[in-house]
Amino acid sequence: MIQNWLIALGAGAASALLVATVSTGSPLALPLFYLAPLPVLIVGLGWTHVSALVAASAAAVAIGVFFGLELLTAYVAGVGLPAYVLAYLALMAREPQPGAPLEWFPVGRIVLASGILGCLAVAALIPLVAGSVEGYQAALRALFQAMFEETPGAGGADVERMIDLLVLIMPPAAAVVTMVTQIGNLWLAAHAARLSGRLMRPWPDLAAISVPRPVAVVLVGAFIAANLAGGFVGLLSQLLASTLVMVFAFIGLAVIHWITRGAAGRALVIATVWIAALALGWPFAILALLGLAETLFGVRYRFRRGGPPGRPPAANDI
Repeated sequence: MIQNWLIALGAGAASALLVATVSTGSPLALPLFYLAPLPVLIVGLGWTHVSALVAASAAAVAIGVFFGLELLTAYVAGVGLPAYVLAYLALMAREPQPGAPLEWFPVGRIVLASGILGCLAVAALIPLVAGSVEGYQAALRALFQAMFEETPGAGGADVERMIDLLVLIMPPAAAVVTMVTQIGNLWLAAHAARLSGRLMRPWPDLAAISVPRPVAVVLVGAFIAANLAGGFVGLLSQLLASTLVMVFAFIGLAVIHWITRGAAGRALVIATVWIAALALGWPFAILALLGLAETLFGVRYRFRRGGPPGRPPAANDI
């Protein structure tokens, strides 16, 4: 027990140090900050969710003591709390009946939870910048204007339009980045725990992830509210819509993995899709449409290569 506590505290210290690199101004500070959930998730998946809670709490205390309330709030909302929740959900299981195999919390719903957590993380940080949405947007505008003023030759109507666009897309983009980094860290932590033999749940078939159909209705409602509502409700709807689009994009990627099983050139197809999506961005919208079609109509199980839902994953699947 003492050993588990020490490991959890060490993970918390590692997470806090990764966040502390932001204060150095180093070019590596941002990627290291994005890796801050990783130690918390590793101890969560390799030991218990309580260890993840201890690690996140220890890191939060250290950050609060040395760096103040603002960075503490950013850590709790964007790193520590989401990492703990995802570790908790990943280890959640139930026994349908005595002696039956455990049913683990579906990975698709973990992805959905990460989207909601990414939305809430950005919403929770808005009061640190301003007391209203209008003040928040004004602060972003001032920030971007200062950045463009330092750029030689920048000015005019084109720059103003660019600033307007950045102010509009920055909050949803921040929510999506928070979500994706949490999912990426969860995947890395699960691999690390599996390689060490400490992963506390069976490795899931990631190509079979799904979400309930009502999530599609929530997405439509979020888009409508984002266009009709103003103030904080409108901004929150924008954040939710953007993260739900990414949830369906992940399902679209899972469909690609599923339908290419056993196909010649599968690795090349998957690599091309991933690289194009990450490099260009807009392919995620197409993948989201594919994920939406899968959720509503069940696309993947119509392909014989995927097999029935209970088929074991291919050895080269990821």
